[in-house]
Amino acid sequence: MVHKLGLKLWSVNTDYYYNEAQKLYNERVYDYIELYVVPDTLDTLASWKKLQIPFTIHAPHFAHGFNMAKAKKTDSNRIIYEEIKRFADELNAPYIVFHGGIDGDIKETARQLASFNEPRALIENKPYVALPNRMGGEFCRGYNIDEIKLVMDIANCGFCLDFGHAFCAANSLKMEPYAYCEELLKLKPDYFHLTDIKDVTSPYDSHPHLGEGKLDIKRILNMIPDSKGITFETVKNTKDNLDDFKKDMKWLKNIG
Repeated sequence: MVHKLGLKLWSVNTDYYYNEAQKLYNERVYDYIELYVVPDTLDTLASWKKLQIPFTIHAPHFAHGFNMAKAKKTDSNRIIYEEIKRFADELNAPYIVFHGGIDGDIKETARQLASFNEPRALIENKPYVALPNRMGGEFCRGYNIDEIKLVMDIANCGFCLDFGHAFCAANSLKMEPYAYCEELLKLKPDYFHLTDIKDVTSPYDSHPHLGEGKLDIKRILNMIPDSKGITFETVKNTKDNLDDFKKDMKWLKNIG
């Protein structure tokens, strides 16, 4: 397989998955870590720096108080961004993935992201409807092509294409999902997120393991240009090992 494969971890995962991540990297199971930065965890940065592994960074989202779609969050978002930047700088990350936020206004998202003047920024596409009772809001910003393009243009940033989110949004927009993915690819994504999908007609996001859903993953992989990074955001079933991720990667390489 010619793509670069990524393991998604959180900055707080220094206890549960840290040693296992190094072991699997040494075994060439994956190529880099995408680290989701939980606010107020700068104390973990020294541990992550010790790993001889490439990193990309994922900014926190609304569940951790970071919501660029709301003007009232400008000041607190800036404080969190400075922590994100510190992780990206010290881990030499080429990308920082941002969500557009919940509810609010996509123009505000673009304004705030532009204010960071962050050359590594990528905006990620989202479903249209948020998961009920879990997301602190109803509608995700950055769910369609026009919103993604607006942020890219105003903030002068790149694009992270999440295929699971694309299917959710396509179902809300009454579009054929694979065709919608092809339209998103015209925005020339720098980077990708992927899981399987149990219900390819649902507007709601889910993260099942590879081979446990209905997504034509081989078809999706053929859409992705060579050498691009693909972070796998499948669920983790245990807190003391990454056996399920290792199984996902084995499944993936067997279909390649």
